[in-house]
This record gives sequence, C-alpha cells and structure tokens, in this order.
Amino acid sequence: MARALRSTSWIILGYGGSQAIRLASNLILTRLLFPEAFGLMALIQVVIVGLTLFSDVGIAPSIAQSKRGDDPDFLNTAWTIQAIRGACLWLAASAMAWPVAAFYDEPLLLTYLPIAALSLVVAGFNPTRIETAHRHLQMGRLTLLDLTSQVIGIAVMILGAALYQSVAALVIGGVVGAVAKLALTHAFLPGPSNRFRWERPAVRELVHFGKWIFLSTMFWFFASQGDKAILGKFLSLEGLGIYNIGYFLASFPLLLGQNVTGRAMIPIYREAGGGDHPKLKRMRYGLSGGLLALLVVMALAGPWLVSVLYDPRYLQSGAILVMLALALMPQVIGMTYDQAALAAGDSRRFFISSASRASLQVGLLLAGVIAAGLPGALIGLGAAMVLSHLVLIWLARAHGVWDARHDLTFALLGLALGALALWLHWDRVLGLSATV
Repeated sequence: MARALRSTSWIILGYGGSQAIRLASNLILTRLLFPEAFGLMALIQVVIVGLTLFSDVGIAPSIAQSKRGDDPDFLNTAWTIQAIRGACLWLAASAMAWPVAAFYDEPLLLTYLPIAALSLVVAGFNPTRIETAHRHLQMGRLTLLDLTSQVIGIAVMILGAALYQSVAALVIGGVVGAVAKLALTHAFLPGPSNRFRWERPAVRELVHFGKWIFLSTMFWFFASQGDKAILGKFLSLEGLGIYNIGYFLASFPLLLGQNVTGRAMIPIYREAGGGDHPKLKRMRYGLSGGLLALLVVMALAGPWLVSVLYDPRYLQSGAILVMLALALMPQVIGMTYDQAALAAGDSRRFFISSASRASLQVGLLLAGVIAAGLPGALIGLGAAMVLSHLVLIWLARAHGVWDARHDLTFALLGLALGALALWLHWDRVLGLSATV
C-alpha cells in the first residue's frame, strides 16, 4: 500500500504537471492560431484515437496482471505485437484520410491525417519497460521522462505556430513528442532492451486476455471520442474548436482519475485482496472527493475561468465547461470500480461495462443533439453517465468492491453543488444553442 500511495502521488504529480504544461501551451496556441485549427485537430484526434482503441489488444493490462509479466519472452512477444500494430495503424490512417475528409467536408484532413498517424508507428516501438514500471508501481523516473517528452513536443508546436500560423504546427509537434518519448524511455528507463520475439504460449495468453479488452476499447472510443465525432458533423469547425476548449478544461479531473485508476488500481486490487481493505476504502474516498471537488470548481467558476484565460472568441466555452463538469460527475464517482475486474482477469465484465457506457453515451448524445442542439447533447451525455453507473454497480458487486455509502454520499454532494452551479450560470447555459 505504501508503494501504491507513492505511485499514486507520482501519477498525480505527473498528470498535474502534464496538464499545467498543456494549459500553458493551450493559452499560447489559442492566441497564435484560430478556433478552426483546434476544431480540425479535434477531428484528427478522433481518427487517431479511434484507430488506437479499435486495435487495442490489452498489452498494458496484460503485462500488469499476468504471472508472466516479468518474463522476457512474454514481454518481447508483447512488444513485437505492439510494433506490428503501430505500422498497421499508420496504413489504416492513410487509407481513411480521403473518406474522412469527404465525410466532414474538410480537405485538409487528407494532408494532415497521415502525418499525424506517424506518431502511432513511433509509439509501437516504445519499450515494455514502461509497462514494467507501471506493474511494480515505480513511477518516478517514468513521470519525469513523460513530462520532458511533452515539453519537447509542445515547444515544437508553439514555435511552428508562431512562424507559420498553421494547424501543421499541432500535427508535427505531436509526432515530435512521440519521437522524444521513444528516445528518452529507451535511453533513461532501466531494464533490458526489447527484441523481436514470437512465443506461441505468450501470444495465446495475450490474445485470450486481450480479446475482451479489444472489444472494450472499441466501445471506449465511442465513450471518449464519440462526442467530438458526432458534434463534428453538427457544429461548424469553429464551434467544434470552442467545444474542444471547454472539454479540455472539464475533462481535467476525469483524465486525472483515469490515469490514477488505470495505472495504480490493478496492482492495488491484486495485492489488497478485496474491497474491504481499510486503506483501499480511504483511498477511494480521497480520490472521489478530490475529483468531485475539481469538477465542482469547474462548474461554479467555468465562465469566469474562461474569460480570464482566453480571448473573447472562446467565451462560449465557459457555459460548455459548466455543463460538461456536471455531466461527468457520475463517472468520477464510480471510477475506482472497473479495474477490479481486470485485476481479477475478468475482462468480460469489463467489456460489458465499457460497451454499456459507450452505447448509452452515443445514443443519448445523438438523440440530444438532434432534438435540442448542443445543450441537448450535453444533457444526453449526463443522462448516459447516470445510467451507465448502474452497470458499474453490477460489476463492482460481482467482485465485492461496491461501496453503497460512498456512492450515495458523493451523489448527494454532486446534486446539491451541481444545482447551485446551474442556478448561477443559467443565462449562459441557455445561450449555448447559438453555438450550433
């Protein structure tokens, strides 16, 4: 548990540093570029993230939970699969460039999508020493290397934007950041180097565990990128860029929680031996309370925060920030549960939970945007989060980790503070329909 707490501290420090760097770069880039550039980059990210998730065979959680997670033959086989996958993803992105550009009526996607996808080839060669560090909760050096590579990529973005005022700066900066991470982790992360290996028992284990992860991450694409994929068809490129700024700020607590739970909770559940462990309960309350507090701050201070940080072109992001912060509250309340299934090797229930959440989000968000524009989409997103929590309770009960008192406590707090935020910013929220 001491290692878990140290690792969690590093994850929080790393994520906080990463988001501080992103925020600083975002503030600079929004003054150098135009809102349409961020809308176009959002569409590129939808495709890149979609390809990544639609081909994820669960290598990271496989290494984290497998008894062979430190076996060189197992690790080298996993790395070989990862490298082949990266090359295939670039080919797929290049093939999709024309139909995606035609669907969104954005010719620039034809040029920039294959360039952005080079980062997938590069990431395929990242060493499995990264996953070994996660497995053993040794996050310090890895966190510093991640932050350094991010700074390098963002420096290239800012320099390119200052010189050329083009979305190309964002695309090339992303690729440079991926190259920097590959070079830094190979040079400074301890452990043996990877080599190409194809061990059949390792392949069978990876495929057996990863088949449900593969299906889960397919649905996770719709949960994490479905809003941008759908809204990209209903909003102007400028409107999508404004939405993306609001999402960037609102998603900070959510992504922080996902970083902590995705990297630390599998080893914690594996070693704690059950959901009744008192330190595990305290950690759950601390994480949920901290994340909910951040969302409440975003909901209460959203319009003011946007007006201070951004120029007048992005003011509508403030109301979007309020609505998104409220919609994401149910998800952070149940965030510590789903990794219990992966820790137990139960990737099937994890898949069912992911698929349910994604189906509800896409269905209700699409219905909402058709019926009432952007406000309807955000209401649909919030309703989907509430309903998907019921499936998460089913998963948590199956593994003996559900804490009803925890859920009820934070749900009541979220309802009360969310109502206050809506009351304070009701006029701004009503004005969101003008964004479409």
